Amino acid sequence: MEQNYKALADKYNVPVPRYTSYPTMPYWDPNTFNRQSWEDSVRFSFTESNAVSGISVYIHLPFCESLCTYCGCNTRITKNHGVEEPYIAAVLKEWALYLQIFAGTPVIRELHLGGGTPTFFSPQNLRLLISGILKDACVHPSAEFSFEAHPANTTTDHLQVLFDLGFRRLSLGIQDFDPRVQFIINRHQSVEQVQTVTTQARGIGYTSINYDLIYGLPHQNLEGLINTMNIVAGLRPDRIAFYSYAHVPWIKPGQRRFTEADLPNPEQKGKLQEAGRILLLSYGYQEIGMDHFALPADELFAAERDGRLHRNFMGYTEQHTQLLVGLGVSSISDSWYAFAQNVKTLEEYLLQVNQGELPVFKGHGLSDEDLQIRRHILDIMCKQRTYWDAELMACVLPEVLKRLEPLEADGLVYLSDHGLQVTETGKRFLRNICLCFDARLWADKPATQLFSMAI
Repeated sequence: MEQNYKALADKYNVPVPRYTSYPTMPYWDPNTFNRQSWEDSVRFSFTESNAVSGISVYIHLPFCESLCTYCGCNTRITKNHGVEEPYIAAVLKEWALYLQIFAGTPVIRELHLGGGTPTFFSPQNLRLLISGILKDACVHPSAEFSFEAHPANTTTDHLQVLFDLGFRRLSLGIQDFDPRVQFIINRHQSVEQVQTVTTQARGIGYTSINYDLIYGLPHQNLEGLINTMNIVAGLRPDRIAFYSYAHVPWIKPGQRRFTEADLPNPEQKGKLQEAGRILLLSYGYQEIGMDHFALPADELFAAERDGRLHRNFMGYTEQHTQLLVGLGVSSISDSWYAFAQNVKTLEEYLLQVNQGELPVFKGHGLSDEDLQIRRHILDIMCKQRTYWDAELMACVLPEVLKRLEPLEADGLVYLSDHGLQVTETGKRFLRNICLCFDARLWADKPATQLFSMAI
């Protein structure tokens, strides 16, 4: 690592949120939320925005046949595929409950299948699910449908059925091609399998293929990462998410298969991140926001160039809708004015939906101050700049500016009377910059570690 960057990485490698929302989930206030207030918020947001920009829909499909020990997602491990149809029926019932709240036809602009392993489900059952969602909706002319897939179980039928339903973007979980790393994280896919799925998808007509890669995994080293990157460069995905492994065994017991001794130390992890980043740039990828890279021909690059990049619970997207509806166990929804999360266990989810109840169990109603801070954090994450009106920010601006001063001294931001611009160096520390605006965290600093490290 370049010496100055190493010093900055050492200084700013602290636990910090990833800011897919503000306030972050540990700071949601239960006193601002109940099921009725959530329904009212959804109805208001739908009425305000559906006809203008449409809505986003995220569907969580939690099943996996085996546990990837690095995984931080909500999953249910089973080889019993008899779980597919009852779960789909419940998701469609939940969707029907939202249709009653909308009191109008939703215009779907963004639809994403996440997991778990969406390709755990048979192509026929995925058709049943998506057809059930779309039959009472309109599809926006600029809609983007995407899904996550495991290279080892994604078939040509999966690709064709979803393509026929409107899907054009595919995200493959790779993580690392090193056999030692794959063994300890229990995530196995060969280069041949990845190449086959990629080639088939392109042949069918998919226009954007993403690979997920992780740095900081157990037993990962520089030689193995460089080899993985060289293989990926040969396969030439349109987008790459290259992000940090979050070690949280107190939340995800599967991570106890290995210990901190098996992980790269902070200096080694920083070298992995920097080496991967430099390689991706050398292959012609452009850095997008935080942890994302895209070829210049990909729509994600165009979205950042044109100032249209958006970030929500699904990550970075070129689609910006006010209302995001999360369906399925543990899914998170966003009406812009409030957040809500579904219950986290499969049994609770099925019980509540089959009783005709929205399965939300916690959330947060955003205050006026929350909405202001949220805008600034989104602008920093997506545009690397933000502007403020001193009068509107009077309640929080002095504290924010004070917290930003050391970052300006370290060359991470340029400050003016009315805003900030992130520097080239600062683009690698977006989470730390956003942290300066996080009024709720600074008012109640956590006594224990709640968030992953910045690097």
